[in-house]
Amino acid sequence: MFNAKRIDKLAEELSRGGIDALFMGPSTDLEYLAGLRLFDDERVKGLMVSREGKCFAMVPLLYREEMTASLGQDVSYKIWADHEGFASSWAAGCAELGLEGKRIAINDGVRAVDLIEMRNAVDFKWANGAETLSPLRREKDEAELDCLRKAGEIADKVMDGVSRFIREGITEKDVIDKITRLYEENGAEGLSFSPIVASGPGGSMPHYSRSDRTLRQGDFIVVDTGCRFHGYCSDMTRTFCLGEPDETQRKIYGIVLEAQKTGEAAVLPGATGQDVDRASRKVINDAGYGDCFLNRVGHGVGIAIHESPYIIEGNETPLAPGNVFSIEPGIYIEGKYGVRIENLVAVRQDGTAEALNKFTRELVIIK
Repeated sequence: MFNAKRIDKLAEELSRGGIDALFMGPSTDLEYLAGLRLFDDERVKGLMVSREGKCFAMVPLLYREEMTASLGQDVSYKIWADHEGFASSWAAGCAELGLEGKRIAINDGVRAVDLIEMRNAVDFKWANGAETLSPLRREKDEAELDCLRKAGEIADKVMDGVSRFIREGITEKDVIDKITRLYEENGAEGLSFSPIVASGPGGSMPHYSRSDRTLRQGDFIVVDTGCRFHGYCSDMTRTFCLGEPDETQRKIYGIVLEAQKTGEAAVLPGATGQDVDRASRKVINDAGYGDCFLNRVGHGVGIAIHESPYIIEGNETPLAPGNVFSIEPGIYIEGKYGVRIENLVAVRQDGTAEALNKFTRELVIIK
């Protein structure tokens, strides 16, 4: 439902940033402010919030019941029918809030072609609003943290089930289908992203998207998966070995495990995203596999699977209590295999990391 407290905080953020209003199309921003998860079609819809805390909603006629039920009485509704187009409703809403000629931020739920029509209908200065809500969203309150903990607990149960299901001769798709069933059985409201099951040489591609390979003895199998619970996401990765690993595989797994643990240990009072990235990355660099570590160490997680804070070189913003993010170092040997180990962590009030995933990080050998 419409969250007036979050709207007020957004209005304060807009004032601090010199922005007169923010318009949000269907997105996790809209979900965060109003619990509104809209079907993503071509019709322009969303919520405008001004720096004074006033709001109007762009409402296609066939979304009227859904949007008014979520947004309530404190919003002005600009309803438009398919045969009318949205331009006049957009102009009326902007005029009502006094936004002609003002600076309006547009979030990532708005299509570029629609932004062009918005500019044609109303003269305004536009700004990139993709990160406008980040200062609010990245510091989770206790209710949000509880949802994230529960999503992590469900992911742990699913990963345990996957470890017992994997065997020689089944396909990656068989594992993906099992993951989906396990989430349903364990109370998830849905997947937070399409599961990645990358076996053998597919594991060297961090976002591998095929699913037709048959699992074989000697394979490393990277399983990256997550779910949603009350709107909040989990995200975890484990790498299993089907049969006994060889000496090099054991060595590489051990390096990644040390890098992951070192990253978690680097979450300390005053640490930045850059500090955590450097600490974890140094382990892999010092072992001689720096060129095989292809990604940032982590990303924030909340209502969106990727959000602020990003755990990456150049992020010098100190981590704060309530931040939740992944720590997911990896080594990817092109054409052979990959290893990635990922936990989500929350920053405690004392500045240290609370791991939201409990499933073992030690190498699980499936025989």
